[in-house]
Amino acid sequence: MINIEAIGHFAAFLTTAAFLVQAIKSYRTKDLAGISIGMYVIFTGGVSLWLVYGIALENWPLILANGFTLTFALCILFMKIKQTLEKKSA
Repeated sequence: MINIEAIGHFAAFLTTAAFLVQAIKSYRTKDLAGISIGMYVIFTGGVSLWLVYGIALENWPLILANGFTLTFALCILFMKIKQTLEKKSA
């Protein structure tokens, strides 16, 4: 029998790990040319709402996955905004 809860936990782990990989690569290379500010603003808003939803349901896989993903996405977004502002002022 399929354990739906285990699938949810594994999905949360995979999607969160994907953003950790991107955040590390972005930090190390400082290459954010392919990153869209608009997409990350919208994505970050969506992840924030998923986090609120998880908190409301007291669903720990949603809370943890979206809490970490939000942190990583915000790091990438802030790096991109900083890089964009530095290029405009140069």
